[in-house]
Amino acid sequence: MFKRLRREIEVVFERDPAAKSTLEVLLAYPGLHAIMFHRIAHRLYKRKWFLIARLISQFSRFLTGIEIHPGAKIGEGLFIDHGSGVVIGETAEIGDNVTIYQGVTLGGTGKEKGKRHPTIGNNVVISSGAKVLGSFTVGDNVKIGAGSVVLTAVPSNCTVVGVPGKVVVKDGQKVGKVPDIDLRHDLLPDPVAEALSALTEGVQRLEKRLDELERENAVLKTKIQGGQLGD
Repeated sequence: MFKRLRREIEVVFERDPAAKSTLEVLLAYPGLHAIMFHRIAHRLYKRKWFLIARLISQFSRFLTGIEIHPGAKIGEGLFIDHGSGVVIGETAEIGDNVTIYQGVTLGGTGKEKGKRHPTIGNNVVISSGAKVLGSFTVGDNVKIGAGSVVLTAVPSNCTVVGVPGKVVVKDGQKVGKVPDIDLRHDLLPDPVAEALSALTEGVQRLEKRLDELERENAVLKTKIQGGQLGD
């Protein structure tokens, strides 16, 4: 238990430059508190002490603003940054070295029984406000952009943005007409902005061509009126 706690404190220092001391991390990081409470609740949940497990998870939610169902399976090295509004469903599974930012939901899409929440691979970054909804797998080394809504499986080594989420980078190569980017989660391409930009450029080309046709038509009318057309 202490070895795991030490590792989770190390994770905070690795991924948050604002962390100043171990004592600060232990006392002032709600993401760490939520994970610690979840470890206890999950152990009780596996022993079928469901009510006590849920009470612990609800207390953790009240204290941290992070709701993790005690049935969720969480690997090593999870880092929840800030964390307010994070929701992780009962059948969600999270791999190792995953980073989750505030407002993220790992949820279901219906009332069906059984597996209904996503499985998240290793080394995944899920940015602020992203929603991953449904029973499917997000592969290893995936980055999900802020505000994205992911409704289908995502292969490993991809970057996903948009509503609904679309793969825009795969295995280091851009997919479709998107600019070259650094894979930091704050520098993701915006397919909607790309589409609007292309549409604007198309309209501008049409307007330019229309102006040219109108000028040509005006010159033609002038020649007709001046009797120059037959020359």
